[in-house]
Amino acid sequence: MKQFIILAVVCVLGVSRADVSHLHLGSTPEPHAPASPYVFSYQAGRAPGHVDRQHTEVSDGSGVIRGAFSYVDPKNQVRTVQYIADEHGFHPQLSHQLEDSAAVKAAKRQHFAAYDRIAQEHANHTPGQAALSAAPRGSAAVIHATQKHLNAFDRIAAEHAAIGAQQEAQRLALAAQSEHSDIDNGQYHP
Repeated sequence: MKQFIILAVVCVLGVSRADVSHLHLGSTPEPHAPASPYVFSYQAGRAPGHVDRQHTEVSDGSGVIRGAFSYVDPKNQVRTVQYIADEHGFHPQLSHQLEDSAAVKAAKRQHFAAYDRIAQEHANHTPGQAALSAAPRGSAAVIHATQKHLNAFDRIAAEHAAIGAQQEAQRLALAAQSEHSDIDNGQYHP
């Protein structure tokens, strides 16, 4: 206990002598100094003496940044992206047109076909009809399991209804019996 008190006193003395003059408590933050202009550039490669990517960027200090980067894509083509970044966002300009692969083209066709079908359903005010006709049919096992589930649901619902009717009959019998006694709604009245 004595050691704890000594440790606490040492901590309090240490904190009380701490220099906090650099802290600006309760004051408004100072506005950031304007950005300084800068320029940077680098080149790199996977093999010595072989450059396969490079990046250059210039800032004029007013918040507008211009740059370009190049890389060698998997098809061994040099791709370059020039960009401007300002208060309105990042604006890239590609040196090449992107082409969709066969898989992407097929996915787009499927997407737009589904989109057109759904738009047509909504336009005809028959939601779901096309989907129902295209819905998969249940196998014999699925139909059997569905019927088994529905039968169990009906049996359980009937059991619950019987239990509810039995409880209601008991409640009515108890209410009729208690009309002739000093107990009303579970409370005693002398």
